[in-house]
Amino acid sequence: MYSVEPVNEVTPLPQERRRFRRVRLSVLGRYMLEDRREFPCQTIDISPGGVGLIAPVLGAIASRVIVYLEHLGRIEGMVVRELENGFAMTIAAPQRKQDKLAAQITWLVNRQAFGLPEDRRHERIELANMNSIISFRDGRRLQAIIVDCSISGAALDCGEMVPLGTDVTIGHREARVVRHFEGGIAVEFVQPISGERFNRDFEL
Repeated sequence: MYSVEPVNEVTPLPQERRRFRRVRLSVLGRYMLEDRREFPCQTIDISPGGVGLIAPVLGAIASRVIVYLEHLGRIEGMVVRELENGFAMTIAAPQRKQDKLAAQITWLVNRQAFGLPEDRRHERIELANMNSIISFRDGRRLQAIIVDCSISGAALDCGEMVPLGTDVTIGHREARVVRHFEGGIAVEFVQPISGERFNRDFEL
């Protein structure tokens, strides 16, 4: 679900005012507080420098928070302000990541404005268990977070750009790396998941 319009409710942070313009954009995700508790969330508005979230549990001011957002992947930063139904946070990222985030936000805005089609074949959802292991043919194993998943593939935050075309196993499911994004990879499953079995409680 997406919606885009100028922001009124959440005032940009001082460090954002000159550099970034926030836009209203509703994107689903999950966030993890410093104590490692995880909760669902939804963006209220966003810029490459900060985001306002609808969130059931508030983080302490100045505490670190990690967020995984549909189509935008992982962002992290610091809680800076409580909102009526959530909190506002900064986004800590190098210039290259900010530039990419700006492009992703623009793409989502344009997709909404011009009715552009989704570029993925199947609906993607967030699994209840986001933790997984990427196994390689040489025996190496890499911990990963499942950003989202569909019956045909998944996006994983693993902190490593595994070469395109690499054969891997995600949990117990064989797959192939087909795309990179900041901090992770997208894979396509060798055998799609049965639609009858696929839901938030499915475990890779």
